[in-house]
Amino acid sequence: MTMEFLHVPPAPLSDDATQHMVRMRDGVRLATDVYLAGDQPGPTILIRLPYDKVGSYTFIPLIAAYFVRHGYHVVAQDVRGKFRSEGEALLFVNEAVDGYDAIEWITHQAFSDGIVGMWGDSYYGYTQWAAVSTQHPALRAISPRVTGTRLGELPSNEDGGATRDVEMAVALLYPCTFFHSNDVYLWEPDWDRRPLVDNIEEFFETVGSRSISFDQWYPHQVRLRRFPAGHPVDARPVPVLMTIGWWDNCAPWQWSDHWKLVEHQGWRESEYLLIESIDHENNNLLNPRGEVPTPEELEEMLPEYLDPSIEFFDVFLRDRAPSTSIPKVRWNLAHTEGFQVSDQWPPADVVTRTWYLDADRLSESIAAAGELTWVHDPTDLVPSPAKNAFAFLGEQPDERDWAARKDVLVFDADPVTDPTDLVGGVVLNATVASTGPSMDVFARVLDVAPDGAAHLVARGQVHVKDATVRTDAAIDLGQIGYRLAAGHRLRLHIASSDYPEFIPQSGTGENFWSATEFASNTQTLVVGGDVGAHLVIGAVRTLSP
Repeated sequence: MTMEFLHVPPAPLSDDATQHMVRMRDGVRLATDVYLAGDQPGPTILIRLPYDKVGSYTFIPLIAAYFVRHGYHVVAQDVRGKFRSEGEALLFVNEAVDGYDAIEWITHQAFSDGIVGMWGDSYYGYTQWAAVSTQHPALRAISPRVTGTRLGELPSNEDGGATRDVEMAVALLYPCTFFHSNDVYLWEPDWDRRPLVDNIEEFFETVGSRSISFDQWYPHQVRLRRFPAGHPVDARPVPVLMTIGWWDNCAPWQWSDHWKLVEHQGWRESEYLLIESIDHENNNLLNPRGEVPTPEELEEMLPEYLDPSIEFFDVFLRDRAPSTSIPKVRWNLAHTEGFQVSDQWPPADVVTRTWYLDADRLSESIAAAGELTWVHDPTDLVPSPAKNAFAFLGEQPDERDWAARKDVLVFDADPVTDPTDLVGGVVLNATVASTGPSMDVFARVLDVAPDGAAHLVARGQVHVKDATVRTDAAIDLGQIGYRLAAGHRLRLHIASSDYPEFIPQSGTGENFWSATEFASNTQTLVVGGDVGAHLVIGAVRTLSP
């Protein structure tokens, strides 16, 4: 049986752009489209992406046309090794130097006034940070969305501390789909196959070539420097509009960048936050799109999608308004319209609230000390609620059925009598242990409606390296801005797997990708008393009826 996949070659070039093959310093040429907003020199928006600069997935020609209508020249470039560009398809490590060279090329073109901004989502948000690290003087502002400087980073067992990140399955699959070679190969593993890595080897055999990025990471990870000129946070600050999605599965990386930025005065003064009720694919909580949006849906989406960046660029690339005209923080309270404004995140006028875990309850009173156990069975894993974690809000899965599983601990709070706003960070502090050599702990906070429907509010997970001894784990469930309706209640799920979004533990200590032997482990959670598990939500406001 031959493995099935969809081969996606470059789309036809856009009639609205002129393609150039731009030479990098090592002689490799990158395919680069130029969209002109008239014949006068002006600021340029650079977009460097691996998803085809004219492909339907990222609809860059539509985006470029919108920027052009607002007076910006646009340069869209296939990154090294992708689609029409030359060179090897190697994740992350060439984007800093290539970004600098692309900006340098722009500054020598007749359409350029020497001022460049960058825009884009996910990997083409990462390419902005890579370019920032090289400190090209022409780069004056960036607008990275749903991304991070650690985007796609594979956890390492060498990371310090008793815990580390849990491995996302996409980390090893992405080099075999979007970064296998110039073109894209879309395929889905058989998640029940063992060893799991045989799916990847069969794919390589079927297409007749391997992925250099996959072989760099597996079976023995080789970490190449992403930023040879130094980390972006150590570079000269430039104004940055950070767009973060409450339901973006990559948001932890972006929040990590935010906390680094606020530690540096220059970056703290240069950063502006826009926090939206969106997922990675820009589905909005109140208005999700279909899996393949129509051209009409895309056109309708453009103002909401691009106007904040245009407003930002008008200030920092064109000096059309003072910097004070851009709020430092704009955030949507989920289930409400519009944005709230504050000088910092979280807002200064909120307070902290703590719920303590009991047998099956979330209570604001500490219970008697005790232990709860559940079994992690690698042959019967807790399924991921969404088929596509990147488009989570497109599905908005009802997670009520997960509460009936024996391998999921469930804790319910009392229903709220008035609408309650949850605003700020969410952390689960827990002491855990396992009969196995290691364990993963997944925590999900849910909004449970009176009819029993349960929908995600926040989530987080952590890998405990040596689980045979009791370990104190602070599980970061991210940041939230969420309105809990009257009559609704909070629920907390705790489990040891979320598959296939995350790679689980084999129970034997063997890497799950290559494992053929598995063992069930009994997991322990300490509740009650002075060290019992407790859920801290960074800010809560109750509204009067």
